Formats: sequence, C-alpha cells, structure tokens
Amino acid sequence: MQEANWTQVSEFILLGFSDRLEVQLSLFMIFLLIYLLTLIGNLGMIVLIQTESLRHSPMYFFLTNLSFVDLCFSSSITPRFLYDLFMGRKVISYSACATQMWFSATFATIECYLLVAMAYDRFVAICNPLLYPVTMTKNICLKLVFGSYLVGIVISIVHTHGTFRLSFCGPNDITSYFCDIPPLLRLSCSDNYVSKIVLFVASAFVVVLNAVIVLISYICILSTILRMRSSTGRRKTFSTCASHLMTVILYFGTLTFMYSQPGGLEAVEQDKIVSVFYTIVIPMLNPAIYSLRNEEVKKALKKKLNRKVFL
Repeated sequence: MQEANWTQVSEFILLGFSDRLEVQLSLFMIFLLIYLLTLIGNLGMIVLIQTESLRHSPMYFFLTNLSFVDLCFSSSITPRFLYDLFMGRKVISYSACATQMWFSATFATIECYLLVAMAYDRFVAICNPLLYPVTMTKNICLKLVFGSYLVGIVISIVHTHGTFRLSFCGPNDITSYFCDIPPLLRLSCSDNYVSKIVLFVASAFVVVLNAVIVLISYICILSTILRMRSSTGRRKTFSTCASHLMTVILYFGTLTFMYSQPGGLEAVEQDKIVSVFYTIVIPMLNPAIYSLRNEEVKKALKKKLNRKVFL
C-alpha cells in the first residue's frame, strides 16, 4: 500500500559544490577555461593527426578516436554544469537526467576499451614488431574501435535502465554536478540492491578487468624495452609508451576508486572530487600528455607550425 502512494519525481536538483554566488562564479571561470582547453586540445589533436602523415598509423588512429571520445565525454557534462553555475538554476528534468547519464556512461566505457586497444597496439608493436603489419591491419583496428563503441553503448543502456527503472519519490537532491549513478541510487525509494550489484559487477568487469589486461601488456612491454641493446631505442620506445601509460593510470585509477569498491556508494564529497577529475580534468590532460610525451606528435606539431609561419 505504501508503494502505491509514492509520487514519482519529474525533475532533480543538482546540488553541485556550493550555493554561494562568489564560489559559483569562481568555479564557472575555472571550468570554462578547462572546457575551452579540452575543446582546443582534442580538436587540435584530431586535426593534427588527420592532416599529417600520422593518420596512417594504427596508434594514431586510436588516438584520434580517444580525442573524439574525450571531447564527447566532456561535452556531455561540462556545458550543462557551466550553465548551472552561471544561471544559478540547478534543476534538470527526469528525461534530461537519464539522457545525460546514458551519454556520459557510454563515452566513459568506450574510453576504457579504447585504452585497452591502444595497449594491445603497443604490445604488438614492441614485443612482436615483425608481426605488427600483419596483426594491426586497418580491418583489425576498425573492428577494435567498433567493438569499443558497441560495448560502451550496451553497458550504458544496462546502467541507465537499471537506474531509472527504480522509483524516485523524494527527496530529489542529487549530491553531484551531473546525473551519475551512485548519487541517483542513493535517492531511490525502492529496493536498489540489484542495481548496486549490477553497477559493481559491470564496473569490475569494465574497469578492473581492463586495467589488469593493460597492466599485463605493459609488464611485457617493459620487459622487452629493458632487453633492448640501444639506449636511444629504449628511450624513444619508452617515451612513446609513457604517455599512454600515464593516461591509463589516471583514468583507470579514478574509475576504480569511484565505481569498483563495494562501499563506494556511501561516499559523497570525495565522489564529487573524483568525478571532476575523470569527467572534466582528464579529457583536458590527455592531449597535453600525448603531445608533450610523444616525439612524433611534437615533430608533426612543429612541422605544421613552421608551415604556418612560412605561409
């Protein structure tokens, strides 16, 4: 009988970080700058790869897709967050909340699998260089990327359906700046045990399993690099891999902390900080990491800049 008296909420309130006007304005300026850098960095990386000879390499084909996914991931969250900070209106409709969750979960999952594909690419290139042209063909690269997108879409549908099949009868205050799964599960007034288990199992499968695969790949890569006789070759190879390894550590580390611990649903303030890091900061950092740590990207950038100067 009590369940029959529940009134389903039609909107949610994104509490964000603070209600103080001066704090909101400061955060608006900071996150606006971060988002602009994200747009410039990722679009610049895509344009640079597509207009230079790098586009023929499987590694940079994956990097192009990573930049695109980072761009979409950040854009699924940050513009709405900036609007809320600037307007002071933090209300989001039920359908808009579900849509935002689906898009953000989709691109977050796709990025996990793209990072694994990039690790596999580096593993083959360094540990089995003679087989690289045969193994990493254009067809294989397309299948890896398509598979990443497909799995991302399917898993996000599972998460979104599992969350929004629950009843939300109030309060409707989401303790975050976007519609994320843990704070929404905390709001549910129906039994969310199954949704919690699905979130934990799926996150363990997507995050932890993929992180282990990447870790094993890089143990093999490091072992191969240490056996190289040429110090120049070791330095060049490690420089190429270091950027990807840094991205993997940052991304999988924050996702593991956020979603792959059984008690993670009870944390609130730390969730906000970790969420900012993987949804807003990392998409901005990735282009900088790959451009600063990768000699081929730096050479291509210098070549393009020199061409512009002479023109």
